[in-house]
Amino acid sequence: MKRSLIALILLGCGSKSPPTTATQAPTPSKTDAIAAWETVRGVLQHPRCQNCHPAGNEPLQGDDSHVHQQNVQRGPAGKGMTGMNCTTCHGPANPSANYGLHIPPGSPDEWHMPKPEEKLVFVGVPSGALCEQLKDPARNGGKDMAALRAHLDTPLVVWGWSPGFGRAPVSTPRDAFLGAWDTWARGGAPCPQ
Repeated sequence: MKRSLIALILLGCGSKSPPTTATQAPTPSKTDAIAAWETVRGVLQHPRCQNCHPAGNEPLQGDDSHVHQQNVQRGPAGKGMTGMNCTTCHGPANPSANYGLHIPPGSPDEWHMPKPEEKLVFVGVPSGALCEQLKDPARNGGKDMAALRAHLDTPLVVWGWSPGFGRAPVSTPRDAFLGAWDTWARGGAPCPQ
């Protein structure tokens, strides 16, 4: 009887699953993080992103990133000039871009550009300088890495992967972009020299 009781106890102990703990993915190497940054950079410098992040005060438009027609300007808050706010044409209730090539796209979170004092320029900026600028709260709208990541899920940013009829979407799949962002961030967000 003693042996069978011991056997039952041992069998019972052996049938329990070992305790599980949440494991975090290993920290990427600096080399892997910088390679991931290059994927992120490629997305940021795609027309869908850089058109709202130009060097000047005029937004760009189109797959060729030409200066926005109608003399549109950034304005003091990044939302256009008085009487020409971005949402005047790019309103949340705009018809689907599938109606045609010249239908201005809209967004439920207000079409806008960065403010003039924190332009966060993507156009023509070398990779290392773009990386440093992106991480600098003084130049990126006061965002830390968590806030930058949250920005990537806003309707205006997500629109870049589904811009509608006649517009090329961001060429890097969104999941690949977010994976690269995560690898870069977990690797310490290093910048190339």
